[in-house]
Amino acid sequence: MKTSIATEKFRVQPGQSVNLEDWPTTVKPFYKSNEGYRILLEEMVEELSALQRLHYAYNRDALLLIFQGMDAAGKDGAIRSVMSGVNPQGCQVFSFKQPSAEELEHDFLWRTTRRLPERGRIGIFNRSYYEEVLIVRVHPEILQNQQLPDELPDGETIWKDRYRSIVDLEEHLHRNGTRILKFFLHLSNDEQAKRFRDRIDEPEKNWKFGSSDVLERKSWPLYMQAYEHCLSATSTAKAPWFVVPADDKKNARLIISQIVLDAFNELKMAYPKVTAKRRQELKSIRKQL
Repeated sequence: MKTSIATEKFRVQPGQSVNLEDWPTTVKPFYKSNEGYRILLEEMVEELSALQRLHYAYNRDALLLIFQGMDAAGKDGAIRSVMSGVNPQGCQVFSFKQPSAEELEHDFLWRTTRRLPERGRIGIFNRSYYEEVLIVRVHPEILQNQQLPDELPDGETIWKDRYRSIVDLEEHLHRNGTRILKFFLHLSNDEQAKRFRDRIDEPEKNWKFGSSDVLERKSWPLYMQAYEHCLSATSTAKAPWFVVPADDKKNARLIISQIVLDAFNELKMAYPKVTAKRRQELKSIRKQL
């Protein structure tokens, strides 16, 4: 049942002005049934697992996956499903919520750069430094707690400066062997409301829901505007954004899986070669077993 999903249409091109109303939150499913989805995902996870082992052995590049989206967009589920077959030794997942007191004593990129993946590993950021141009832009009062120097510009300029800092960082990382893929899980307002209702109606999901979720929904237009500015300013050839239709969780996971597989296949990895001398040593050791 092997298939390949064309993902280029979900990619934000460098310099492209993003209007999220033009980007769908749902597309025709790449699977024909629940069983078809299960088989497709299993095939992708198996291939991803094999490539991750090669990536770990090759030990030349790191892969950073960044997931952003509104509450209930399916970030946790996507990470769990797509990476289910990956050896934990080769994968690191970090979630970034409200900054700690220590983190606020540093620049806005400090807490995430400390968690960047080593060579040969996959790093996953569930939310990231992009929160500093998303939630902080929607709630600019947060800046007051960041102890910024008085001379720093305010208004629109601070966001442009932060975009530039982010792009500079990602270009630096790419030059030094870290490949970056960024996923915006594009959820519709109606689908978020449905998922919130499910969290209320199903007792085992109650823990996922908080009163702040309802308050944040009131800022939906502001968040969409913040995402549009962010995606437009920071999608580059070396660190692209992908706007993944997220109303169908299964479809979103297949799309993400394909994008990650494509990125791995572009790395042209190979297992380390063993020298003739080392091969003779191994043969000698084998005789002793």
